[in-house]
Amino acid sequence: MERSKKKKAYSLLALSLSLGGFPAAYAQSVEDPQEDQSRSAVDVLTQDTVIVTATKKAGGENIQDTSISMVAFDEARLEAYNIQDMSDLSYRIPNVALDGVGSLKGVANFTIRGLGTNSSIASIEPAVGTFVDGVYYGINFGVVFDTFDLEGFEVLRGPQGVLFGRNVTGGAVLLNTTDPTDELTLKAKVGVDSGLRGTGENFTAQGLVSGPLIEGVLSGKLAIYHNKDEGWFKNQIPGVSPGDPFSYKDFGESETTILRGALKLMPYDGTTLVVKYEYGDQEGQGAAGQSHTNGFGVDGQVVNFSRDSFDFSINDLGYSDAQWSSLSAKFDVDVPFGNGTITNIFGYREFEQRSLSDIDSTPLSLFNIIFDTNQEQFSNELRYNGSFFDDRLDVTTGLFYFTQEILYQEGRDLLGGAVAQNGGGIQDQDTVGIFGAIEYNVTEALSLQAGLRWTDETKDAVITNLALNTGNACVVDPVFIRVLPDGTTSTAACIPDFADTFTTSNFSPKIGVGYEVNDVFRLYGHWARSFRAGGFNLRNTSAAAGTQAAFDDEQIDSFEIGFKSEPIRGATFNGAVFFNVLSDMQRETNVPDPNAGVVQVIANTADAEIFGLELDASIPVSDQLLLVGGVGYLDSEYTDILFDISGDGIVDSQDLALDIPRLAPLSANAGIVYSSTIQGVGYATLNVMYSYRDKAAFTDNNAGVLNRADRVDADLTVDFFDSGASISIYGKNLTNDTQIGGDVPLPALLGAQPLGGTFAPLARGRQVGIELEWEF
Repeated sequence: MERSKKKKAYSLLALSLSLGGFPAAYAQSVEDPQEDQSRSAVDVLTQDTVIVTATKKAGGENIQDTSISMVAFDEARLEAYNIQDMSDLSYRIPNVALDGVGSLKGVANFTIRGLGTNSSIASIEPAVGTFVDGVYYGINFGVVFDTFDLEGFEVLRGPQGVLFGRNVTGGAVLLNTTDPTDELTLKAKVGVDSGLRGTGENFTAQGLVSGPLIEGVLSGKLAIYHNKDEGWFKNQIPGVSPGDPFSYKDFGESETTILRGALKLMPYDGTTLVVKYEYGDQEGQGAAGQSHTNGFGVDGQVVNFSRDSFDFSINDLGYSDAQWSSLSAKFDVDVPFGNGTITNIFGYREFEQRSLSDIDSTPLSLFNIIFDTNQEQFSNELRYNGSFFDDRLDVTTGLFYFTQEILYQEGRDLLGGAVAQNGGGIQDQDTVGIFGAIEYNVTEALSLQAGLRWTDETKDAVITNLALNTGNACVVDPVFIRVLPDGTTSTAACIPDFADTFTTSNFSPKIGVGYEVNDVFRLYGHWARSFRAGGFNLRNTSAAAGTQAAFDDEQIDSFEIGFKSEPIRGATFNGAVFFNVLSDMQRETNVPDPNAGVVQVIANTADAEIFGLELDASIPVSDQLLLVGGVGYLDSEYTDILFDISGDGIVDSQDLALDIPRLAPLSANAGIVYSSTIQGVGYATLNVMYSYRDKAAFTDNNAGVLNRADRVDADLTVDFFDSGASISIYGKNLTNDTQIGGDVPLPALLGAQPLGGTFAPLARGRQVGIELEWEF
């Protein structure tokens, strides 16, 4: 973006089946060492030490030694389950939902332990932070596009305010792409799947080449990914006259291309520089919006859509067009002080997306929205990790700097363009953080932990209210062009009605203890405080309230007690109990409005308490069979109401009785991993997983509801001896369970839709496919 300040701050896994909630299988193993020297999947899952990066200790840390509730996956296990984006994992981890918003492709609405965002407004800080190769993503856009070439994937449950800061009140998701290898590596993978419902196929191809460029000094990597989706859904097209049957048209076309390049320089012993670049492009149709109204009239016909079906009917197919690029540079150097390591991670990212969605979700032209989002960010983290006093004291400390500019433009067309609204805003922000954490081993069994992070943040915003700008075809910044319903364009500048600066600073402390009861059972406990920064709403749509002023920080105090154990050889059984106290919860309320379609107000709505637990287990029954399972439970209540979340005009006991949005009380899963030799052919591994998640409120007034999930996934992979080739047959969501990204209530629009409705973007249902992989 030309407007960006372009600030730069240069100074400043492995798997754990302790997660139990996700049985990972790597089908590249045999029992007969004469045929192949690799090990069975069950051996990999039960015998390998799991090293994670979440604690930011040099060289990583065994996940069973970490004093936090977390799960982790390595590259092999992600490939074995054909994970194409993070939402594929959404139902497999207790108390974790890695869902997309649905209305815009690639936009994350992650929730951990009942805490997350419920919005596609870029200026809202995500409660679950996403970090790619150590770089924090400042907006939740472009997060759930297809993922590939991953070396590690880690999910941290609970607030991580000390080491990760940046608003991770719910938790953090860490993705690490692969580094260039020291030996020549070639990989190729192709796959196709279908919904088996007469719609188009979904094709995927990816390749990677990695290896030394200068032996022992410089290595490089080039990876490419391409996905062509011909559309899983069927859009119902009403007949032209009463009594005509519906016709059906394939819907959901999308095409995505991702390019990655990397260089790894090792000029001296103990010194490493890894530079990574990514470019991505995605384009396709808009959201498959389902309306949950009781019915609406179309030429005398009445159309009813069940939330348990994939039926929908829209007249505007919409579109999504996104491009992004990112650059990261990680520099590590070993230093004699504390036998430690200094690490510097620089990150840059630019993201642009333009989308149109049929929000009314009907075959009538009632309510369309055009979304334009541009974001550019720079960040730099400089940290040190070392050990002192004969390795009894471990120290991690550092500086963090982050800056970004967000440009947001929105155009609303109601009643076929008879009513048009335009607006949005620009937000600049700067964040500085200083953090430190120590762990002291009092004895071989007892350890004490403490940490503190200071954060200072400034946000400047200039905003144009959409409802107050009706009929004016303007843009908030020259980079945007407003395309009107009649096909004409406008570049006239909007006249802002609001400008302000928001500043905040806070301290995020953490105190904890760990105790090793014996070699196979460890206890931990901690208290932590974390914050999610306040700011501005760039999507102001309320004519009555005018442009909304800044909302304040959200605070969470978390108390957690947990254990990690290996009761028998190869087994893990982990658990945690926690209690969260929230103050000044940030929420985006959705209220139907006859003038704006829906009004979205961001406010500090309430104080609340959340109690919960997680249990994860992995039990080897034999050398060939592994049983896994997990359960998460959440119980919550509002303790004080600060805002009229029910929408009835008063703050009273009805507000207190409402459920917290996106908080599913129960989530659970159970599965098997079974490995067996096919004599003379290869090694076969079968993975089957059942996942369950309770229904949950979507809107703060509980008028919108997210469906309950009952889902079965399965995968059968055969690795052929001595060839580096494998074939996988897989099924995702074999129960064809219907899930939606949201359920926004809409008003009756001037009699054209007299019963009102909802905007509920559908997720894909059953997929069955085949994938071929070759590695040299």
